[in-house]
Amino acid sequence: MEPGEKPIGHLYRYLPVAQGKRDTDKKEFGPLKEKKMKKAFITGIDGQDGSYLAEFLLEKGYKVYGMIRRVAIEDPEHHLWRIRHILDKISLFPGSIESYPTIYKNIQKIKPDECYHLAAQSFVSYSFEDEFSTLNININGTLNVLSAIKEASPKCRFYFAASSEMFGKVRHTPQNELTPFYPRSPYGISKVAGFELTRNYREAYGLFAVSGILFNHESPRRGFEFVTRKITNAVAEIKLGQAEELRLGNLDAKRDWGFSGDYVKAMWLMLAQDKPEDYVIATAEAHSVREFVKIAFDYVGLNWKDYVVIDKTLYRPAEVSLLMGDYAKARKKLGWKPTVKFEELVRMMVEADLERLSR
Repeated sequence: MEPGEKPIGHLYRYLPVAQGKRDTDKKEFGPLKEKKMKKAFITGIDGQDGSYLAEFLLEKGYKVYGMIRRVAIEDPEHHLWRIRHILDKISLFPGSIESYPTIYKNIQKIKPDECYHLAAQSFVSYSFEDEFSTLNININGTLNVLSAIKEASPKCRFYFAASSEMFGKVRHTPQNELTPFYPRSPYGISKVAGFELTRNYREAYGLFAVSGILFNHESPRRGFEFVTRKITNAVAEIKLGQAEELRLGNLDAKRDWGFSGDYVKAMWLMLAQDKPEDYVIATAEAHSVREFVKIAFDYVGLNWKDYVVIDKTLYRPAEVSLLMGDYAKARKKLGWKPTVKFEELVRMMVEADLERLSR
């Protein structure tokens, strides 16, 4: 912690419930009276995408609200590190997407213009270990947010974070908005369900509800459990003499990797359209895990073959060999395109981990 930094104090200023204030205390919700600023509600605001999206919306002049898990209140240094620098500019509420009453209450009070539903159990490998929690959190959480918007703020525009994992075992490459889904993991299945729920609420109830089918997107804010961050963190540790090897599973799996900071702009653009539609967001390039590893080690002047150990236990029960997206629709209708190239992304992440571990 830097001298003079008081993250917990900052956090509690924007968590009226944590301070013991009554929900009916209007003073705690003074910003809600502002009508000139657009209001955005983000679930999963403390995650990779949530943090970049919050920054982006603040730059656009939005009043940003986010819901975080109560565990984040108890350990803000661990859970809120991605948004620590903007805590004094956003309003946070404790809660769980599994609790409909909590979501309904927050949406009813905020009356957001836009809702970005990013919160989910998003680690694919873990979804095989605990499919019950993954399905419950991801499916019921999405249903809760959609239902709350329908009842409490039907004019709110809704964004659902869909995933390329919905395509799974693909027969055609690249994948676009018309490619059939064939999920190969509980996570992918849960995202298909969320996608269909979003479409149903759009068609049955007239909500402005869209799904962004985002392919893999990374950044220095990626969680350490994901293979990209696992690689860049290990490369930095090895370079600095803090580790000796990197254990990985399938090096041949290919993914379409982009930069999270680019992808949150696409989310906003989807909600800015006259008509609600679903979009694939990708780079139209596929690279293997092996390529990612080689670029990362090359950046620090090391031969990856001297340090990488293949661990069969890290293979998925049902592998997805190739995912690559076609973002032609987003380019044409949203005017969106990726700005960060694959090699630039890998080097950005390695550099960030080197800097962090050298402090």
